[in-house]
Amino acid sequence: MKPDIDTINRQLKHSSVEAVLDHFLTAYQGKIGFSTSFGAEDQVLNDLLHRQQKAIKIFTLDTGRLPYETYDVMDETNKKYGIKIDVYTPKSSDLQALYKTQGINGFYESIENRKRCCYVRKIAPLQRALKGLEVWITGLRQEQSVTRGHLELVEYDDTHGLIKLNPLVRWSETDIWDYIAAHNVPYNKLHDAGYPSIGCAPCTRAVAKGEDVRAGRWWWEEPEHKECGLHIKSA
Repeated sequence: MKPDIDTINRQLKHSSVEAVLDHFLTAYQGKIGFSTSFGAEDQVLNDLLHRQQKAIKIFTLDTGRLPYETYDVMDETNKKYGIKIDVYTPKSSDLQALYKTQGINGFYESIENRKRCCYVRKIAPLQRALKGLEVWITGLRQEQSVTRGHLELVEYDDTHGLIKLNPLVRWSETDIWDYIAAHNVPYNKLHDAGYPSIGCAPCTRAVAKGEDVRAGRWWWEEPEHKECGLHIKSA
């Protein structure tokens, strides 16, 4: 049965991030997972979850085209916390079909091509990763982009049929980096080079001071299109 999301949001409205995580980790033990792309928000959440000392599935999507700095922070994170984050990759048959239809960099040619690439490299692996889960924890924040301004702490993902929990939804960029500094959390060194949001290497660039934090993602597209499909609500 679909949960009453409005009631859950009202009940947790004034709860701390730690209390929210504790509630869901306890209520959904064995059915809750956290997806990390090793961005600043996800590194904060990984640290917070580690402090909870409760079982949770932590996974990442390796698209095959990530910057080497992302692999560096993945390795550093595993070592610091004594964990082995689950890695989900695209199926080789899907990649072969993608290359055959649009070549190695066909995603630059149209939004349709780019979304197909995102589907093969991200969405299909995510579907496998979420199988059997009832709660999906993400590092989404409201101020990240124009497409995320209406995010709630707790949402229902009709596409995947589970609860989506966004514990840092109302945190600011300053909140994120203050936490990282205070707790010595490993982070992707591309952040120091002007990359506030980091995805696949060919689709990510540094941004200028004052630009939107998502301006460096798929920079050749209009802002309202700048989602890969992982976090699009179904109609």
